[in-house]
Amino acid sequence: MASSSFATIQFFLLSTALCSVCCLSASHPPNTKPNPFTLPIKKDPKTNLFYTSIGIGTPRQDFNLVIDLSGQNLWYGSEPHYNSSSYRPIPCKSKQCHDVACIIGCNGPLQPGCTNNTCPAEAVSYFAKFIFGGSLGEDIIFFSQQQVSGLLSSCITVDGLPSFTNKDSPLIGLPESTKGILGLARSQLALPTQLATTNKLPHKFSLCLPSSNKQGFTNLLVGPELAHTQKVSKFLQTTPLIVNPVATEPVSVEGVASKEYFIDVKSVKIDGRVLNLKSSLLAIDKKGNGGTRISTIRPFTELQGSVYKIFIRDFLKRASDRKLKRVASVAPFEACFDSVNGLAVPTIDLVLPGGVQWTIHGANSMIMAKKNVACLAIVDGGTETKMSFVKASIVIGGYQLQDNLLEFDVASSKLSFSSSLLLHNATCSHS
Repeated sequence: MASSSFATIQFFLLSTALCSVCCLSASHPPNTKPNPFTLPIKKDPKTNLFYTSIGIGTPRQDFNLVIDLSGQNLWYGSEPHYNSSSYRPIPCKSKQCHDVACIIGCNGPLQPGCTNNTCPAEAVSYFAKFIFGGSLGEDIIFFSQQQVSGLLSSCITVDGLPSFTNKDSPLIGLPESTKGILGLARSQLALPTQLATTNKLPHKFSLCLPSSNKQGFTNLLVGPELAHTQKVSKFLQTTPLIVNPVATEPVSVEGVASKEYFIDVKSVKIDGRVLNLKSSLLAIDKKGNGGTRISTIRPFTELQGSVYKIFIRDFLKRASDRKLKRVASVAPFEACFDSVNGLAVPTIDLVLPGGVQWTIHGANSMIMAKKNVACLAIVDGGTETKMSFVKASIVIGGYQLQDNLLEFDVASSKLSFSSSLLLHNATCSHS
């Protein structure tokens, strides 16, 4: 199944400050703003996941890491022979260790991922069957050619290759070239939190995910301002980030709110017509179920079963009104159409507080599933939960996020978004 976007528009050069995957200045002169550290983001065509590359340790070793908005830390899997002379394990019961448990020791030579009396830090992946125990450590981390000391990460030893096909590996389901996850959630060990805290900067970051496996210029920007060109700022819209009061992560504490990113979708429109959805289907209930979550780890937007049934019925009706020729479904997609003569597909709007709308056009709603067949890249998420005890009504997935500029102002609990940059002759990928 092809992973390229349904529409292609020539790249219009934007400032390299448009989007990033990391921004920090370990020290900078008074009254000056830190310069961003940039990391390229790529899309894996096989898994439709997004990843970046960072360097760790002495000597430097580069690790490709999957970008996960729900990830609570940075964790990487190292092979048994890996070592770093600058690695420092975080001792149990130290100020940097907030966990009451402790890793007493390990079998094997001491090295990152195998140390004694070390603070634990789990390696969690949506695709893995288990939660893996890693060890918390401090090491030098390189963002492109610049290095930062004092950032915490979790290392876990991974035996055997290829780990991405080993059902008992934390790397199962991740792209073949990747060795872990870069977490961006609202947690203390997430990369944006650490970078903002270390440099006393506002807790903000931005993402712009490329629609192809060509290198993107995306950055995560942590700083006093998220600088963009005047052209881009004109079409950014803002909506509150809401907090699910019930933890939605597989590793959580009872009574502590979710660290994932939710927005308050009030209704859904298809071609301007509001779906007949009860408000209770979209709202977060007392048990934490419901709501709309943003995810980079889900390749495609998922709708809870009851929501999906209503949505797909109306989408097919609107497609029929447009005289689109439906063809056989291509798993996991249900609504597929003949694309030989091109497609003018229904527009989808997520209606937010104050009448703000996140519009999903054809480039983000349709995917070329096979030759001359385009399918709606929104799937039935069912009713069962995975890696969590609660289930969101809508999970906005990576395909719907690509070529959209997203600014997460965590400190002010706001999300600014562009909808598709393709409409403004721009993209998140290099041409």
